[in-house]
Amino acid sequence: MRRPVSGRGHRRGTCEHRTTETQVSVTMDLDGKGRAKVQTGIGFMDHMLSILARHALIDLNVRCTGDLQVDAHHSVEDLGIAMGEALKQALGEKRGIRRFGSFLAPLDEALARAVIDLSGRPFLVYRIPLRRQRIGEMDSELFEDFFNALVDRGRLNLHLDLLRGRNSHHCIEAAFKAFARALREAVSRDQRERGVPSTKGSL
Repeated sequence: MRRPVSGRGHRRGTCEHRTTETQVSVTMDLDGKGRAKVQTGIGFMDHMLSILARHALIDLNVRCTGDLQVDAHHSVEDLGIAMGEALKQALGEKRGIRRFGSFLAPLDEALARAVIDLSGRPFLVYRIPLRRQRIGEMDSELFEDFFNALVDRGRLNLHLDLLRGRNSHHCIEAAFKAFARALREAVSRDQRERGVPSTKGSL
């Protein structure tokens, strides 16, 4: 269900994404309090999605069952697809939103930057070089696949950069926190904006 951004009601989106490889369910409330119920079968991904919910101040309910006996790729990519679809649905026509968001997030020696435009035109620039090939049970390259799927289905422009960092866990966690805070800003309501924030009249 799509809800107008300019009203007082909560902006919620849901997605059920099912394939022969995965079953993913996502419910997202952009006007939540940062609560998360996440079960993906991938411990580190659960940790990152809980961080995303807390720092974006969105309520997030995620369940994923996938073919983890193969590897985590199908689950992680389909999580991105489902979250992007839920975000797009929750935003509706995007009336009254700020549209743009940016944030620099440090975590000890790591520093990450996220810049978002809810433009309706999907494009990802991902520059997060990591020293470790795996973090927990996840291949490090899967984080780019997750963000690529989220950006494509959510139809947003995202630039995600690691400016410095040594510990791979810190680097990825800083990136998720930066993304969360930038998203929080981009989806927030602008009291001066009554329509869609674009000269085209739609996003």
